[in-house]
Amino acid sequence: MTSTTRRRELGRGERVVPGIWRLRLPLPWPGVPHCNAYAVAAGGGVVLFDCGLHEPDSLAQLERAMAQVGLALPDVRLLVCTHAHADHYGQSASVVDASGCELWMHPAYAHVSAGLDDPDALLARRLEIARQSGVPVEPLREWSATARSLGSGVARFVEPDRALAAGMTVQTDLGPWAVVETPGHAPSHVCFHQPQRRHLISGDHLLGRVSLYFDYGWTPDPVGEFLASLDRVEALDARLCLSGHGRSFADVHAHIEANRTLVAERLALVRRAVAEHGPITAYDVVPLLHGAELTLLTAGWWLPETLSYLRHLELAGVLLRDGGDPERWSLSERARTTR
Repeated sequence: MTSTTRRRELGRGERVVPGIWRLRLPLPWPGVPHCNAYAVAAGGGVVLFDCGLHEPDSLAQLERAMAQVGLALPDVRLLVCTHAHADHYGQSASVVDASGCELWMHPAYAHVSAGLDDPDALLARRLEIARQSGVPVEPLREWSATARSLGSGVARFVEPDRALAAGMTVQTDLGPWAVVETPGHAPSHVCFHQPQRRHLISGDHLLGRVSLYFDYGWTPDPVGEFLASLDRVEALDARLCLSGHGRSFADVHAHIEANRTLVAERLALVRRAVAEHGPITAYDVVPLLHGAELTLLTAGWWLPETLSYLRHLELAGVLLRDGGDPERWSLSERARTTR
């Protein structure tokens, strides 16, 4: 039998352009082996954009990556987070403790703080959404047991010293970085744009490869928010994107278009699945969308994504849900007469 054990990566640091260093930090997740933090020169130290997941030895991996580019945690003058997901915010407490710096982040962080305040309540909420979506009892039991065995990935909750909002700037030696609100992937998501150099720190809004995830249940329409955020970022005309996963890239417009195309394709697939098989549960839409059944590894990714597409099409007047237990989706009368 072939072993599925993956050798863990180590923290690595490298210069992207003068004054900006990429800190590649290991993650324990299959298919997502690392995330990126970025150190940007500022006032004899650095502003640190994102900080990685908290787990055993994770702070040592951040220190290792920083040391490779001649930096150390006491050099951090300010920590800013693109969003409150654990792989970007998780080590905030450790960084703040080690450096004495402030933390700045968008205030819509309930999607992480709720789970830290009452993890049992958040898990119960997620399981109820899954049950209402048609997930059978046995997978729900497995998912519940697995979720309870996992840590949060957050050292401890740190409330931001300053709430990021559109129009604010983060000052560095390379000039000011403007805050651009980009919800969709997460309610708290922002990007940072340096207009003179046309650089963009994109977090998980734009990645080196197109990969979609939506934090379902915290805002009315994550897919619609994501598409609007793509429009907002396109208008910036950035020429270098420093992404939260994968390598930096220059073809920013092409990545924006690729994301739009993939969202459109998946919305069309969801509509077709409901048209051909409805009334249908979200659980039964997933394999028609992704070509595979949900597993313990994919449940937390594919089900929220599918629900986000269904919700977007519901708001557009294309789909209806019956309010049953579990909920089932069907084409609206208007959609039946216009397709």
